[in-house]
Amino acid sequence: MQKAFLVAAALAGLTAVMFGAFGAHSLKPHINPDQLHAWETGVQYQIYHALALFMCFLYLRKEQSVTIRNAGICFMLGILCFSGSLYLLATKELTGIPGIVLGPVTPIGGFFFIAGWSLVLVQALKGETI
Repeated sequence: MQKAFLVAAALAGLTAVMFGAFGAHSLKPHINPDQLHAWETGVQYQIYHALALFMCFLYLRKEQSVTIRNAGICFMLGILCFSGSLYLLATKELTGIPGIVLGPVTPIGGFFFIAGWSLVLVQALKGETI
């Protein structure tokens, strides 16, 4: 699982930078300011949680923890659901994907982010830090 977290963190960080550059340079002329803001929010949350996932990897290198493993899984699911749905919602006119299908996915991703951070808190409160 450790290697999977490192690979996922690296891919999430890499694509966040790429999506940020794409949004700023290529996408900006084709979408409205609200859509661009949604795109940028997706990028921000993706990079934050790529770093959180990397921290889970580092923790698991020193100590095995089901709680931290589950937090990492939640961060991955949050990136996919939250940031992924924002990217698709921001480009729905360009892609032709109906927003009504994607709208409910964004808060599910937010739930996964909250669950991941809650699990980190649970681990911290256990007093079993490295």
